[in-house]
Amino acid sequence: MHCRFCQTPLAHVFVDLGHQPPSNAYLTKEQMMKPEVYYPLRVRVCNQCWLVQTEDYADRSAFFNEDYAYFSSTSTSWLSHAASYTKMITKRLDLTDQSFVVEIASNDGYLLKNFVEAGIPCLGIEPTDSTADAAEAIGVNVQRDFFGETLATALAEKGKRADLIIGNNVYAHVPDILDFTKGMAVLLKPQGVVTLEFPHLMRLVEYNQFDTIYHEHYSYLSLIVVKSIFETAGLRIFDVEELTTHGGSLRVYGCLKIADHEELNSVKVLEEEEKKRGMNTISFYTGFQKKVEQIKVDLLEFLLNAKKDKKRVVAYGAAAKGNTLLNFAGVKADMIEFVADANPYKQGKFMPGSHLPIKDLAQLKKSNFDYIIVLPWNLKAEIKTLLNKELEYKPQLIHFVPEYSII
Repeated sequence: MHCRFCQTPLAHVFVDLGHQPPSNAYLTKEQMMKPEVYYPLRVRVCNQCWLVQTEDYADRSAFFNEDYAYFSSTSTSWLSHAASYTKMITKRLDLTDQSFVVEIASNDGYLLKNFVEAGIPCLGIEPTDSTADAAEAIGVNVQRDFFGETLATALAEKGKRADLIIGNNVYAHVPDILDFTKGMAVLLKPQGVVTLEFPHLMRLVEYNQFDTIYHEHYSYLSLIVVKSIFETAGLRIFDVEELTTHGGSLRVYGCLKIADHEELNSVKVLEEEEKKRGMNTISFYTGFQKKVEQIKVDLLEFLLNAKKDKKRVVAYGAAAKGNTLLNFAGVKADMIEFVADANPYKQGKFMPGSHLPIKDLAQLKKSNFDYIIVLPWNLKAEIKTLLNKELEYKPQLIHFVPEYSII
């Protein structure tokens, strides 16, 4: 395999998580009676540009289709994050009813609805019908397609160049990251701004966040590599912020190279920090496999001891990251009874690979469970507050990433 960005042959494995089904391929009862497709989940690092990337095994249509089950609006903290961003960026860029905003991977309209309410014209670009339907139901205009240079050119020719392009947690999902980035350059107005949010590879390694690795995430990104991709596509990064979302993310602000936006010191500071940690050397990427395997051992030891002690264990949050963890450890329904989740689209289905049934919150109230494993650890505070409010008994809440810990 060659690097998706610079075409250098990939000789170094970052982490190997075995064979797994797509993390968002939740199963119906009918599908449980059919064969399930597994793909190798192996990640390599390019020693030329330092892009960390999954190996190629399937077309993106295998992951992002009409059954796609991730709905952003099920998380109250994420809705709050989106609302805060909208207020901030509207003021910073002085957006008005004469502006035009485009969100790539607009999901169920969780963010653009704020611009709709503010009277700022906007368009969502979203390839999955399930989420696009939800967005249109709340008044968000949606173009149902994958984004790239071809689509951007077609939109630009129709006069739909953007003052602001938003891409929250989509950049890692793109198989052809350079084509995607060139598309943003085509779609921007001369002084337009793009903001991208994505999990920071530096934090992924620092906090053992291997469960954020799944087939739908083609890339794992540092500022070093994103800056290089932007420059190749005719863009430049003029500001960057470190966020707490998803265990540690970056928000980069980009523009055309000819734009007037002044580069802030934040870019230089973070780039120097990444280099100080060695993210432009192969040594940074070695040793991660051992850390990942220790988490697997900790989870299995806990579940086996709970089984021996006749303790009842369930999980909360049918998240993609939970599927990576459970499938890497080989956990099945004989160890965890079920997973509770607030998303009605997932309820009644089964987790891919592990085949744990997904139930609603009411099922947690029917029995006194000893342990609840919180799979989306990035939402642990939100989930703890919810469960403390809803449950009359007090189970022990735990998580295993970045390490085994009681919440």
